[in-house]
Amino acid sequence: MAELRLGPLLRYIDGTSATVWVETSGPSTAEVRCAGGAGGEAGTFRVAGHHYALVPVTGLAPGTSTPYEVFLDGARVWPPAEDPFPSLPPSVIATPGPDDGMRVAFGSCRWAAPPTGEHDPVGPDALDTLATRIAADPDGERPGVLLLLGDQVYADETSDATRAWLASRRDLDEPPGSQVADYEEYTHLYYESWLDPQVRWLLSTVPTCMIFDDHDVIDDWNTSASWVEDMRATSWWQDRVLSGLMSYWVYQHLGNLSPAEIAADPLYAAVRESGDGTDALRAFAAKAEADAASVRWSYRRDFGRVRLLMVDSRAARVLAEDERAMLDPGEWAWLREQALDGRGSYDHLLIGTSLPWLLPHLVHDVEEWSSVLCRGDKGARWARLGEKLRRGADLEHWAAFPESFGELAGLIAEVGSGPSAPATVCVLSGDVHHAYVAEPSWPDGSGPDARVVQLTCSPVHNSIPLSIRLGFRFGWSAAARWLGRAFARHGGLARPPVTWRRTGGPWFGNQIMTLTTRGRSAVLRLEHAQADGAGARLVKTGETRLSR
Repeated sequence: MAELRLGPLLRYIDGTSATVWVETSGPSTAEVRCAGGAGGEAGTFRVAGHHYALVPVTGLAPGTSTPYEVFLDGARVWPPAEDPFPSLPPSVIATPGPDDGMRVAFGSCRWAAPPTGEHDPVGPDALDTLATRIAADPDGERPGVLLLLGDQVYADETSDATRAWLASRRDLDEPPGSQVADYEEYTHLYYESWLDPQVRWLLSTVPTCMIFDDHDVIDDWNTSASWVEDMRATSWWQDRVLSGLMSYWVYQHLGNLSPAEIAADPLYAAVRESGDGTDALRAFAAKAEADAASVRWSYRRDFGRVRLLMVDSRAARVLAEDERAMLDPGEWAWLREQALDGRGSYDHLLIGTSLPWLLPHLVHDVEEWSSVLCRGDKGARWARLGEKLRRGADLEHWAAFPESFGELAGLIAEVGSGPSAPATVCVLSGDVHHAYVAEPSWPDGSGPDARVVQLTCSPVHNSIPLSIRLGFRFGWSAAARWLGRAFARHGGLARPPVTWRRTGGPWFGNQIMTLTTRGRSAVLRLEHAQADGAGARLVKTGETRLSR
């Protein structure tokens, strides 16, 4: 009899339907049964010896909260018979109502928490503490959706327990050493992260949208064309990157899609119809790695009058130095189309990108300066220095792609202007291991009518060295801004198309942001995970009204 190995994860949700993802120990039929008769079932598919199902759930009613159970071949497997945390309430599918507001929680960069009772060197996990709060008051406030903005797993920074497991199966003196090497090792990362009891329950009852960032594959993934060339010259990179993309498709990407998108996906059909989908998925991943334009990881979700455009700002890049772009032409056309589609039909536009658009001014100027050096504008010697700096200092955000930075500014101004403009345009990001709010201004008062904000929240659970704290505090200072302009002058850089100022932060620690909307009103809250005598709790650091 098949058993539940991982999940359930509540993924897509709308007023009447949902999807639930599971991994099982063998082939089976997975079924979701809801109180009131709603439900659905799906047969498992196989990839690399593992079995999965994405169950479409139909028959739900808008504005309801419905408990559900999971069965495999008719036997109940969720909630588990021997629940390690029996105090946790039942998992529910909470559908949005037509007049409901939306509560969007988001963050990024999560190391797996150590087992319960063990010392946590980086402090309480914000997702664990969020789960604890919801479980304590299941009828109280909870996110309508949780956005995980990258680095859900760390393929290149493994825990002591994972390194010991890796050492039991191969020689860690051979590359890639203590980093993961193949699909099987990726599955271990997801088990370590998502079998955490509190997080497992949280993901079973709060819908999630996800996008990768570099550590889901490797630090600085797709930084530059020369970086890619160097990685492809190694003996281990091909299996690593293909395994990273394959596991991302299975564990994260599938659940981002609506039931209609899933039904129309030829790869999903091919994987399900074959007895073993490994070859089909590996061929897809190989094509995606060789030609980023052949696949789209970005996606759109509409939550009532809130539109989310989750943008792939990692794999969709154009890396040729004379053509560098954060998004390839097809990806950029898609983003424009989705942002401009049905203008007036949404009150809030959320652009999810793992990498911040607006950075501390010094960081922005140095990144743009490095892009000029790497392009060869100052000669070969400066180009070599620029590439070394780009890799060593992670100079690869939107600012390192100046034309893309400007294009995004232009699109935001276009979307946010005129009688059909939304109340807010929010760029949601993570990556930089601190949180802040920044607001742009366009020259000569030509900016949009919507309020535009960069909302950055990171990490959910990770280390924050003193060097990062000091560096980013200085990066936002007036002295740093002056220093940044010196780099800009050396590079002959034009002024950016927007100016911006920090209006909140910087904040450091394990944290999560929540954006609550109702009509055209939007309120932002930041909370930190803090230890107390009873364990840990989320403490509100600040709250800001973005629109009324």
